[in-house]
Amino acid sequence: MDIQGLPGRLLADLGPSIASGELPEGSVLRIEELESRYGVSRTVVRETVRMLESMRLVASRRRVGVTVRPKSDWDVFNPTVIAWRLAGADRAAQLRSLGSLRVAVEPAAAALAAREATDDQRRALSALAMEMTMTGRAGDLVSFLRHDADFHATVLQASGNEMFAHLGATVEAVLRGRTEHHLMPHHPQEYAVQLHREVAEAITAGDATAAERAMRSIVAGALEELDTVLD
Repeated sequence: MDIQGLPGRLLADLGPSIASGELPEGSVLRIEELESRYGVSRTVVRETVRMLESMRLVASRRRVGVTVRPKSDWDVFNPTVIAWRLAGADRAAQLRSLGSLRVAVEPAAAALAAREATDDQRRALSALAMEMTMTGRAGDLVSFLRHDADFHATVLQASGNEMFAHLGATVEAVLRGRTEHHLMPHHPQEYAVQLHREVAEAITAGDATAAERAMRSIVAGALEELDTVLD
């Protein structure tokens, strides 16, 4: 979500407070109190509340106010919600949960991509795997992150399954969170980069079994490494 202006600044304060549990389930936010506390107009507060409602973090009711919803109601796939949760005390649980999701989805997506990918998508995956090799060896984590996120998003899109494709932004949020919170080595592991090349090669060759196996090694390995770092 592109957060700008006064609503963005208010959102950037309230959103993390809710996601971290500082404002727990059932907390009631009064429009008038928010206006006074932050020195902003009612229009700004209402726009901020609408954005929080779109993420299902709060519910607004006349004569009641703006109430923080239970975590079970949140749009947990929303990249902004993911980023807020990764910035708080819930980081470890959030990363493990999303890592498990990747293990369940991405190998299947890679297998489908080996059958369904277009020629352009196959070429894109091969190019991105090479970019990851170069930026990984150079220790350029910013560029590596971009190529890594694009690689996984392309695999999900190439699967031909619109539900899988929709998870591209979620996976990017996970990868970005690992990098921004210093849970990645300064130089990505060569074996992990090699596995990305194997996924690209298998999809290009139309080998669904090899694509699924290599992708499973990537995401399962990432989850295992995460457990080591977080323990």
